[in-house]
Amino acid sequence: MKEEYTLTVYTEDQIGLMNKIAIMFSRKKISLKSLNISSCEIARMFRFTIVVNETSEIVKNLTLQIEKIIDVFKCYCNSNEEIVIVQTVLYKVPTKVLMTAENFDVLLKKYSAKFVSVEKKYTFIEFTGQENEIDCLTLAFQKFELVEFVKSATISLIKSSEGFEKELKELEEQAMQFHNSKLEYPNTL
Repeated sequence: MKEEYTLTVYTEDQIGLMNKIAIMFSRKKISLKSLNISSCEIARMFRFTIVVNETSEIVKNLTLQIEKIIDVFKCYCNSNEEIVIVQTVLYKVPTKVLMTAENFDVLLKKYSAKFVSVEKKYTFIEFTGQENEIDCLTLAFQKFELVEFVKSATISLIKSSEGFEKELKELEEQAMQFHNSKLEYPNTL
């Protein structure tokens, strides 16, 4: 049965990896629900957040294949229960409608939405939350002559993880110990 999974990939080469992932997903005919590429807690490293709707077997195989790519340091695969997920949306509505609309401020308070910019012709409003909340707010804004909106890619963090930086440091220490032991006893390995 298909479910939503989030892959978190760490790399130093964002452009090369983006191309390789696009080819891999295209060959397997896997559609991306969301793709976000951002800097992360480790200098000169990038975090790819990829959301797909697939079976667990396909996603596990995909995770292993992504980890085999030379530019990839680590690829995590998580279900929605294992991560904290949010998206941001930016709405554009006519300012004149907001000036006369009743209950608009109540709607903003209910969702903790914020004014980003109030211009003569249009007002821009930002909201960060879960996808179902965004869908409900978008539907509510239709009553206020919603002109357009744009939704960001999904961003997420793993609930139980201590972070990849700690894991990377441990791997670097193990590699250094291995290297040092090879220098001390060159003929034993």
